[in-house]
Amino acid sequence: MKTHMKKNPPWEISRRSLLLGMGGALAAPMVIRSSGALAQSSSVTFCGYGGSYQDIIVKHVLNPFTEETGIKVNVVPAPDLAKVKAQVMMGNVEWDVYDVTDSRAAFGSTQGFWEELDPSIFDLADMAVPPQTDSVPFFVNTTGIAWDPNKFGPGKHPANFVEFFDVEKFPGRRAMKAYAEGTFEEALLAEGVAPKDMYPLDVDRALKVLDRIKPLVVTWATAPQQQITLLQTGEADYAQLTVNRVKATTLPGAGGVPLAFSFEQNTFSNDMLTVIKGAPNKENAMKLLAYALRPETQARVMEPLGFIPISKKATTMLSADAAKWLPDLSDPNSMFVDPSYWAENYDAVSRRFKEWILA
Repeated sequence: MKTHMKKNPPWEISRRSLLLGMGGALAAPMVIRSSGALAQSSSVTFCGYGGSYQDIIVKHVLNPFTEETGIKVNVVPAPDLAKVKAQVMMGNVEWDVYDVTDSRAAFGSTQGFWEELDPSIFDLADMAVPPQTDSVPFFVNTTGIAWDPNKFGPGKHPANFVEFFDVEKFPGRRAMKAYAEGTFEEALLAEGVAPKDMYPLDVDRALKVLDRIKPLVVTWATAPQQQITLLQTGEADYAQLTVNRVKATTLPGAGGVPLAFSFEQNTFSNDMLTVIKGAPNKENAMKLLAYALRPETQARVMEPLGFIPISKKATTMLSADAAKWLPDLSDPNSMFVDPSYWAENYDAVSRRFKEWILA
């Protein structure tokens, strides 16, 4: 499976905040704690995204890890990369494990923010996506097209990106995310650009494709719940959403209108786990990463989260209801968004996109 991940050359605003603090290279040496101090540590600090996502991580990963190892896990809101950079430069790191989008992980890698990982702590043969030198995938997120199935039956809604950008065949209102990452790839897939030929992105061509649907876009959403609400209230007909958000609308007691999601064509991205350079509890952090990638841990946490487990064995442990929300990662019509490209080009391409939206 081709992932487009590259070593050293995340989409939802609640999970994929802007790449903050990307300027400047590290200039100061790092202060690393002694191995003796690490061995005596009985805790580890996990930087998470907050919200219901973090509640599930705590319940299904962090608390069981503590029960098994006796290592206490302190959970703090994930700081932006500027704060990570400052602490690494000063050699005074307060955090250990950092849960981060793949493009931010790739950027941090170029800046030396992360500890190198020992691949022997993972079952590489069981991993659907391999680890990088200093980061490891936690799960795969899937973006595609969503709609209200009570409003649009089979053949009455776009099911792939070609159809999503075809305003003559499907003239309905769109709810789009306000971020270039992933959106430009979907526009170019609609133009027939093959995943293997996607990078570097042809930004001008992508914007011309987006020109087609711009008059039909009712919102450029900064949070996925905006798109969900617009679909459920009938103010938008089709939306560009992540599968876990759509799945959540179908769960018992979810409230609102259950939505549908197409697996005919998707874009994928990885959520990554890293250990911050100079982490005060490095050894415990490595143990936590290894625990998070175990098949039973992956199955336990991805069942409620609705993401694709990195562990291949974990996919066989999911319930039938959870399994039906898993796409085919090897589908040649779909693709992984390249985090290395976005690590290098995020600011410039995002600026072009924002200017285009406002024009």
